[in-house]
Formats: sequence, structure tokens, C-alpha cells
Amino acid sequence: MSQALSTRETRDSAREIKFLVAPDVAARIRDWARPRLAPDPYAIGEAGDDYRTFSIYFDNGSLDVFKRQGSNGRSKYRIRRYGAADVVFLERKMRNASMLVKRRTVVAMADLPKLLDGDVDPGWPGAWFHRRIQARDLQPTAHVSYHRTARVGLGTWGPMRLTLDDQVLASRTQDLVFQPAPSTPVLPDRVVLEMKFRVEMPAVFKHLVEEFALQPQSLSKYRLAVPAIGLDEAARPAHEGAVAGPRHA
Repeated sequence: MSQALSTRETRDSAREIKFLVAPDVAARIRDWARPRLAPDPYAIGEAGDDYRTFSIYFDNGSLDVFKRQGSNGRSKYRIRRYGAADVVFLERKMRNASMLVKRRTVVAMADLPKLLDGDVDPGWPGAWFHRRIQARDLQPTAHVSYHRTARVGLGTWGPMRLTLDDQVLASRTQDLVFQPAPSTPVLPDRVVLEMKFRVEMPAVFKHLVEEFALQPQSLSKYRLAVPAIGLDEAARPAHEGAVAGPRHA
């Protein structure tokens, strides 16, 4: 999944709609989507639309990102790896109701330890990410992986993307390692379906929603992973009662 070394993207009217579906429904949706949408150009597999994704999410000791508290609650910082690639993507994602702002930089896997150093060469492409996580006191917190099917197309308002994510697994982590063990199933009997587009839903997505009677969900894999691996309990002060943190966002 080769990309430019560093990208910044601001998308007005960016839309991301998610659904939870049963595995058998997901299989039918894959069959429905394949003749109607093109395979992801970077994917592999028999249909050319499969890959495995690994992400390390950052948060602070109070889990402000998870809880959407303060300035940390408005953005996500993560490192993403595709399959067995020897490069990774340092990502910051911020969004509101009408705009998505995403910054993404490619660095070598071998350079990841630099993110845990106190100082880093300002000329290193990942220096901006290091500076942000240091300023926000963010540390590696959770590792999330999943299998993805991705199909793409072009609509009236620009690119569209349909993804189906299953086999979602999560682990606690304090390191920049993409093979933590053991891993806990997060959604063992559900598949995350996501539609990405701009301005208004393309006709092909409208047909899909109608044919399969899909109901949108507000959810985040990271925010589902935190309670699944018990991080919300670990972050709670001992004197507090058992008040459940947000499970969907």
C-alpha cells in the first residue's frame, strides 16, 4: 500500500457512516458490492480487495481520547501497518460534523523507537507526530487489528469507499510492537461496514442500505476495544464507582 511520504487532507462535507452486520449478511454484501464497485488498488486476495490492518492507538493515563475529554478528545493519534509491510503510517485524524482533517506520514518500521525518545531530529518526517504526542502526554495504549475487504468507486462528488472489517482483535500495549499477545476478540459475531463519501450518499450506497435494511451505528474500533480489554477499569481511580465509560462513539 504505497503512499506519498507525507500527506495532509482536509475534506469539507466528508461523510463516514458505519453499520454493524452479522457475518452472513456481510458475506452477501461482499457478493453484492464486487460487481458494482472496483477493488481497492492496494489490496490483495482472490478478489483483489483483502488485506489485514494493524493499528497502535495513543492515549494518556486518564484515557481522554477514549472519553472524548478536553483537547485530546477531539483527535486520534495512531500508527497503522498494512500486512507485513516494512513501513508504517503515522496518523492524526480530527473531524467535526462537516469536515475531516487527516495528516499521514510514512516512516520505516525500524524508525519507530524514535517516537519514545525524549528528543528527535526535527528533520525526520515523523518529527511532527513525536512533537504532538509528547505535548499531549500520549503513550501507546491499545493494539487493534482486523481483516478488511475494500471496494472503491467514483461518484458525483468524488471518490467513494466501502469497507467490511471482521476478525477485530485488541490487546493492551505500552510498546510500538505490532505482535502483542494475547489478543481479545472485540466483535466476535459482527462485521463493521463503513461507507465513505462526500456531500451526499451515492446512489449505489443508497441501494445497498435499502436492499439490506441497514441501520447506521455510531462506533469506533478503539472505543470498542478499550472496555473489551479492560483498559477503562484500569484507568479508573480506585475510589470511583463502577460507572461504565462510553462504549460507542
